Amino acid sequence: MGNADTRRLDREIHKTTRKLEAVRRGETWPLTSSERRAVLTALAGGSYRVARGKSPARAEQRLESVSNAAETRLNAELTALHGERQRLITEAARAKAAKKSSGWW
Repeated sequence: MGNADTRRLDREIHKTTRKLEAVRRGETWPLTSSERRAVLTALAGGSYRVARGKSPARAEQRLESVSNAAETRLNAELTALHGERQRLITEAARAKAAKKSSGWW
């Protein structure tokens, strides 16, 4: 069985899970550079509007949409990693079954 492959995928799954939890807590370290730039732009625009005594509603919506997009991206990545892990396990089980059935005993 590709034990090293499943170990590598388990490590990637753990990293992605940590990133997803961090995004849900509102941390910025797991964001991509474009997502980080969008967050900073929204924060700057929102703080400017607050300083002028206006509502930062649009900036808050932008922050929310960036957070949702990052969460969606990480969920898709996590789903793909789980699918790949399952494929590797199934492939290894098939190979093991074929090896056992091809033997004389």
